[in-house]
Amino acid sequence: MESSDKMENRAPVQPEPAAVRLPEAGTLVLSSSPHIRTSLNITKIMAQVMLCLLPAVIMAVCHYRWNAVRVILLCMIFCAGWEMLWCKVMRQKQTVRDLSAMLTGLILALNVSPLLPWWLCLVGSFVAVIIAKQVFGGLGQNPFNPAAVARVALLVGAARPMTTWAPLPSAFQHLDGVTAATPLTAASQSAAQQASLDLYNSNEFLWNAFIGNIGGSLGETSSLAILIGAAGLLLFGLIRLYIPLAVLLTVTVFVWIVNQVSPGVTPGPLFHLLTGGVMLGAFFMATDYVTSPVTHLGGMVYGIGIGIIVCVIRIWGSFPEGMSFAIVIMNALVPLIDKFCYKRPFGWNPVNAFQPRRGEIK
Repeated sequence: MESSDKMENRAPVQPEPAAVRLPEAGTLVLSSSPHIRTSLNITKIMAQVMLCLLPAVIMAVCHYRWNAVRVILLCMIFCAGWEMLWCKVMRQKQTVRDLSAMLTGLILALNVSPLLPWWLCLVGSFVAVIIAKQVFGGLGQNPFNPAAVARVALLVGAARPMTTWAPLPSAFQHLDGVTAATPLTAASQSAAQQASLDLYNSNEFLWNAFIGNIGGSLGETSSLAILIGAAGLLLFGLIRLYIPLAVLLTVTVFVWIVNQVSPGVTPGPLFHLLTGGVMLGAFFMATDYVTSPVTHLGGMVYGIGIGIIVCVIRIWGSFPEGMSFAIVIMNALVPLIDKFCYKRPFGWNPVNAFQPRRGEIK
């Protein structure tokens, strides 16, 4: 009896735990989002986008000659230089060869005045590459479009140099009012004058705005050049149309409604589509892989938001142009948009998706 009592009180023998097999050192990587990966060649993508921007670059050089060449080269060189310097200081692998910094510099140059001083090109490149990109972890982890952030920073901090425009060459000066450096500024200052509205709504002005006989930033001179580049983006399979179309349709509908409710406040929809940075922003900036939503529905919501903000800033804001502001604002909302516009898993049933499993407490 004593032996049986001892056996009953003895603790049961626990089996030896199996050895835990951990992954080999260096194979388990912890990183922040995004976690979407692609096998596409980044350098090839950047080169293709720069090739698609070539029509806009050619038009800018035809308009502003040496000033355009100077600003484009400075922004591209400075962006590449800041990228190389950051990688060297942080002891990281050099990433300048992926051409992402060069593309950022090119888009930044197309968003600024042809008379921008060299030191502002340097500052804008620093903001684009270091502040808006590398601080967040580099390419693929930046939440904001670098070129848009740089333009916003330059507009806020150096408004006068950013809005000092170069006159067009005499070859383009054949229509009174068409060759104004920035039709958006002129239209916002004289919106109440019916004669000015008639000019900006005229077929002759709209045609010149389409082919490129107006002034502004380097990438705002010709909508035709931007559309040719956009066709190249579609040909290479680099973008899908739901974001640009959402932006352009929203601007069209919003301005049309404003003109119906309160005539004389602003020129018509075609004026807003063909002037300023709407075309450049819709096709080359809002479609950035990293800073735009990952779903089709999210992309449409994102594009609609950009279009609304652009119209509000242009019509009632203190700045005549609002494309970069709109892109940066909507970039900040992309995580929220993705959260509500997520893709439902295969086999998802809305009826029992939220029903508790057997044994769970409601």
